[in-house]
Amino acid sequence: MADDELPSPLSAKLDRLRGALHALESALLAFSGGVDSAFLLRVAADVLGDRLTALTSVSPTNPEEDTRQAVALAGALGVRHLIVASNELEIPGYAANPPDRCYKCKDRLYDLCAAEARARGIAALLDGVNVDDLGDYRPGLRAAAEHGVRHLLVEAGICKAEVRRLSRHLGLETWDRPASPCLSSRFPYGTAITPARLQMVAAAETALRVLGFRELRVRFHGTVARIEVGRDELPRLLDGDLREAALHAVRAAGFRDAIIDPAGFRSGSLNAALAG
Repeated sequence: MADDELPSPLSAKLDRLRGALHALESALLAFSGGVDSAFLLRVAADVLGDRLTALTSVSPTNPEEDTRQAVALAGALGVRHLIVASNELEIPGYAANPPDRCYKCKDRLYDLCAAEARARGIAALLDGVNVDDLGDYRPGLRAAAEHGVRHLLVEAGICKAEVRRLSRHLGLETWDRPASPCLSSRFPYGTAITPARLQMVAAAETALRVLGFRELRVRFHGTVARIEVGRDELPRLLDGDLREAALHAVRAAGFRDAIIDPAGFRSGSLNAALAG
């Protein structure tokens, strides 16, 4: 059900987004299933109808739950949805985990999008980048620029909090979904990424979600995992039996040991190493 009436400035931004979409002959959206791309998918589906195509890449670096949610939402909206296999670990240099790892990933993704767009005569490539993303370290933005991908949320001036508010207004269940970047973001730059290590991280995070934690990361530090949970969930994690259950679950995923980060979850915390 739609939320209460939007404030005028936010309503105007939604109108700008709809106007930009209306001006497109057709579009292909790189659709991860996350909060931002889910919101754009919904608005684009309303405006473009069958002139919209969504593309989701499936890779060992992507949480399986993200793909399931992407398939479910595209199906519910009746959007043409392409599922394309893309193993980023096969990209030269990617597995070594350099600081421009995300560039390599996005370059592959947008290559796939561009190829499908050409084959289907689709005019525009879109992604779910919002205004807040421009202030973070995101080398993937360079790949988007090189492929001519448009950031319609940025063009409409929409930030992350506004994406969530608008998503709730439109009745999207994704409105309060935690961010879910690829599993490679759990590895410090320079730490090699392998299928086995990705599986360890994925298994550990799944086990923590089973215990009821929503916003979390399991950071890979060799044989040790560093657990980050949302600050509002941190007291619960540190509480006796649940703490031991969480540590045991992460060790069972293949880590020799696990520690709890007392600072709690910080998006992009491993990017701090680049500041020096």
